[in-house]
Amino acid sequence: MSTIGFIGLGIMGGPMAANLVAAGHTVLGYDTRQEAAERLVSAGGAYAGSAAAAAAADVVITMLPDSPQVEQVVLGPDGVLEHAKPGLLLVDMSTIRPDTSVAIAAAARERGVRALDAPVSGGERGAIDGVLSIMVGGDPEAFEAARPVFEVLGATIVHVGPSGAGQTVKAANQLVVGGTYALVAEAIVLLEASGVDPGPALDVLAGGLAGSRILELKRKSMVARDFTPGFRIDLHHKDMGIALAAAREAGVALPMTGLTAQLIAAARANGYGPLDHSVLLQVLENLSGKAAS
Repeated sequence: MSTIGFIGLGIMGGPMAANLVAAGHTVLGYDTRQEAAERLVSAGGAYAGSAAAAAAADVVITMLPDSPQVEQVVLGPDGVLEHAKPGLLLVDMSTIRPDTSVAIAAAARERGVRALDAPVSGGERGAIDGVLSIMVGGDPEAFEAARPVFEVLGATIVHVGPSGAGQTVKAANQLVVGGTYALVAEAIVLLEASGVDPGPALDVLAGGLAGSRILELKRKSMVARDFTPGFRIDLHHKDMGIALAAAREAGVALPMTGLTAQLIAAARANGYGPLDHSVLLQVLENLSGKAAS
């Protein structure tokens, strides 16, 4: 079993760290919010006190909101690399720009640290259940070294290419997820406006070719207008920006991604940023003049 420094104990990071504790690893957790650290301690982990203290481990995992936070924690003064021992395995499981992952991997190599970008998909439920999909970029040998940790956190674990590739795959994941939410939302708007009960109608859709993980997990909460965040619109808005930037860098046109990004931006502009990304239903109801009174 390893000693693991886990930086970022939010909606996703908290249960992931707890699962590592339950698997027998020693986990040194750090988060700027005291309540998040207390939850880890109650699960059997230890509070590191700082990112630098968390770096005193065999493996350091970061699970942070965006590129600036990862850069600060890893590359900044008193950050992980400043305190890392040669041979440390640094695994960033945040969703950030691919170029940031490439830069971090290069800086890590200079200090004898092995770095992987390993963003995840599966939402809060997947994090709690330890069944995340993990897409990993970086050196294949480092990937194999990290596999025992990944196997605690995920059910689908794939090495997808060199540094930055994991983040590119995650960008593709997020554009598919966003587009699917938008289409499920449109289906609900159409069904209800036509006088059809969306409950059984979506049950049928979920069992056919239109079926998806989103329909499986979210159709009932969407019909109930329960937008308790499993993954916030604010974060999906950031992710769609990453997807569009990656498309620009690759020189490809992604028109459906652009439209979905605008719907997510509209959700954020309407004050839905803290809510679950299934709140796209509310955006589409507003567009159709069907918002609940």
